[in-house]
Amino acid sequence: MISPTIPQPPQITPSMKRKLEGIATIRTFSAGDIILDENANIRSIPIVISGSIRVMRTDEEGRELLIYYIKPGESCIMSFLGGIHHETSKIKAIAEEEVEIYMIPLEKVSEIIRGNSEWLDYVFRLYHKRFEELLEIVNTLAFRNVEDRIYIYLREKANLNGSRELHITHQHIAEELGTSRVVISRILKQMELSNQLKLGRNKIVLV
Repeated sequence: MISPTIPQPPQITPSMKRKLEGIATIRTFSAGDIILDENANIRSIPIVISGSIRVMRTDEEGRELLIYYIKPGESCIMSFLGGIHHETSKIKAIAEEEVEIYMIPLEKVSEIIRGNSEWLDYVFRLYHKRFEELLEIVNTLAFRNVEDRIYIYLREKANLNGSRELHITHQHIAEELGTSRVVISRILKQMELSNQLKLGRNKIVLV
């Protein structure tokens, strides 16, 4: 399995942080809280301070698909673009764990970007990273089998948590990957037999 190379966006510089502290509010969300829902008006742009956010997309049948994670120092480019163009949200953003966020009022976004090379570079690098991640999703859905998709998903979870031991149900994996629990359980068992992971009760340990 080949690991995708995802470009890293710049971290928030001291001068950018000072600007944020002057115009943004800091909010804390608990794991599972919906930070932004689909079709909701975008009133502020998030930049993660600590924790992580998962960004989901829902199809017409109500099935959800994981698009990407927002990690410390990162923001949601879809919120940036949608907010600037006064569009409603096309995604759902959910706190993966307790997360602390700078919330930039929408009316201040153009102010911090206009004529500011640091912020312009940040937005373009963030856009590049998200574009590469979306391409990886397309490649995964089109060209990879389900086992590869599960492996990449679990590896990303492990990287986020800083641990190879994941406390997660087969149903949760199925919902985020847009498939059935039966398929997930069968493939996880196959992966255990091939010594890629170990299964426990609501627990998966990557080998």
